[in-house]
Amino acid sequence: MSKQLIDELITKIEGTEGPVTDERIKAIANRIVKDLFYTIEEFDITPSEFWTALNFLGTSSKEFGLIAAGLGFERLLDIRMDEAEAKAGLNPNVTPRTIEGPLYVAGAPVSVGFARLCGEQEIGDPLVMEGQVFDEDGVTPLKNALVEVWHANHLGNYSYFDPSQEAFNLRRGIRTDENGRYRFQSVVPVGYSVPPNGATDTILKKMGRHGNRPAHIHFFVTADGHRKLTTQINIDGDPYLWDDFAFATREGLVPVLTKVSDPAEITKYGLNGEFSHIVFNFTLHAEKANVPGTDVTRTRAAA
Repeated sequence: MSKQLIDELITKIEGTEGPVTDERIKAIANRIVKDLFYTIEEFDITPSEFWTALNFLGTSSKEFGLIAAGLGFERLLDIRMDEAEAKAGLNPNVTPRTIEGPLYVAGAPVSVGFARLCGEQEIGDPLVMEGQVFDEDGVTPLKNALVEVWHANHLGNYSYFDPSQEAFNLRRGIRTDENGRYRFQSVVPVGYSVPPNGATDTILKKMGRHGNRPAHIHFFVTADGHRKLTTQINIDGDPYLWDDFAFATREGLVPVLTKVSDPAEITKYGLNGEFSHIVFNFTLHAEKANVPGTDVTRTRAAA
């Protein structure tokens, strides 16, 4: 097909447009349409292929968050934010950001200093994770910072989305104490895969890729006068640690996991036996004007 005919159709379509309140939206939509027109021509996409793709999108909306992560879009947005902060001269020696994923739920209980994320019956190796939240100088602790934490259970499932779990299981918010300290008790999470034979799994298989994530724990960390941090730590030793389908593993986000069997340490943390221990500090950028905001607007669950 002649490229001139494609351009004529694009010009005709755009010629029907009138004034709008947001020219940016119109310009982006027109660019997407133009690029897709060229893609259809370049790959000689048939009508059946086109409608198969459109029908697939129509039935896969519940997994758009996973698809965005799996195709690298969420990682791309993080890279662009890193670049914007670097150009603005922000301190690079802070905790790296990484993707949020689609499974945050607002409204988890908040406590000060310490939180228990699950009950005694939770299956998994006991875990204690603790540390401090610092200003970007890495020295000044941030009192009353909010550390929101969530992770999957031993089956790779998240509460709220998995109705068999209690409300806010493995989800909490922790306000740091006067020394910027936080601590929580939970279980060591396991890695998991995207839903088998779901939309994301279907796309990845068509591309010769897997849909596995290494074991990880999600965080939002916020403090007055500082940029919100969205990040997650990975559990060292997971076979998919550096082969995450969502491209979320980053240097600086794989802390040491230590097995603790010393009776004095077990007693100190109020546990009944051997446990795993992670020490991890968060360091936040101070807020700065003329840099894109870090509080991302997206649809999230709330309970």
